[in-house]
Amino acid sequence: MSQRRDIIDGKDAAFARGGLVYTEVLGWIDLGHARGDDIRDILDGMRRGESSGKEYYDITYSQGMTAPYGLVRSGKVITWRIKHGRPNWERQSIALAMMMTMAKAFEAFQASFPNNRVTDSGFSGEDLVSDLLGFYRVVSVQNPFPMLRPVSKEEALKRWDYYGKIGSFKVRDFKPLLFPDPEKFPNARPRNGVLPPFLQTIQPYNDFLSGNVILPKHDKTFVVLGSSNGRMGL
Repeated sequence: MSQRRDIIDGKDAAFARGGLVYTEVLGWIDLGHARGDDIRDILDGMRRGESSGKEYYDITYSQGMTAPYGLVRSGKVITWRIKHGRPNWERQSIALAMMMTMAKAFEAFQASFPNNRVTDSGFSGEDLVSDLLGFYRVVSVQNPFPMLRPVSKEEALKRWDYYGKIGSFKVRDFKPLLFPDPEKFPNARPRNGVLPPFLQTIQPYNDFLSGNVILPKHDKTFVVLGSSNGRMGL
């Protein structure tokens, strides 16, 4: 759940492990989501699976949230079975599809009762586009921020204070939501943005009839005692 105190200066975006920045191209970005650690875990798991000698190998991936005081962690988890012999480009496509599937399931989980009573993070305007950015920071452009034009902390705070918290704006697709400068455009409203070309170079895998990727019938919900740092990618 992003808060005003999470906002940092855009010039620090490339190296920060967390925080919230505003960019002119993608809108608000949660740098924790945009690290791409979960994508590295998926791709590392695939590399191990490809070298295992097995005909099929399993990749398990989860996203979770920690309750106040860190007493309980809960979220969604899925396992995809992948046939040996997938080339690197196809593994990236599978990883993208896996992330997109899980991200939407997890955001829906956060938006459902009773989680929505303690957090407004479900489909918060920055979440899905930040997840997508994290994917591409792993597979192609490690530092995309010069192309995204992050603004200063002062300029970001101006937008937050004018439009309100980003959790109040819901986005259910992997697309930007932009908040024009309220001083330059005093009557402006949030508007949909367009993904830059470098965030559209890989298509999510969808060839599920080939038998190369076998999906479970359902994703699962997990609940564990204690906390775990970051999003879970197993």
